[in-house]
Amino acid sequence: MHTTLTGKGQVTLPKALRERLRLSPGDRIEFVIQDDGSVRLLVKQGSLHRLRGALPGPERPVSLEEMDEAIRKGSADQGEP
Repeated sequence: MHTTLTGKGQVTLPKALRERLRLSPGDRIEFVIQDDGSVRLLVKQGSLHRLRGALPGPERPVSLEEMDEAIRKGSADQGEP
């Protein structure tokens, strides 16, 4: 894969590379120069947007009162006050 350095010192990562590394806008990338002159690319994938949709959401919106009741019930089930 190849890319070109712009006059502003920027590069566009090829789509195939972005897909392979599962990169998304906002992901941080660290470039580490190795002793032999090669560059190692490290992806910092701490972005929360990556998790969106990983778990199913509620079938319907839940009110604060319903959340509080579920918390109370969970505490009671575990013998807590």
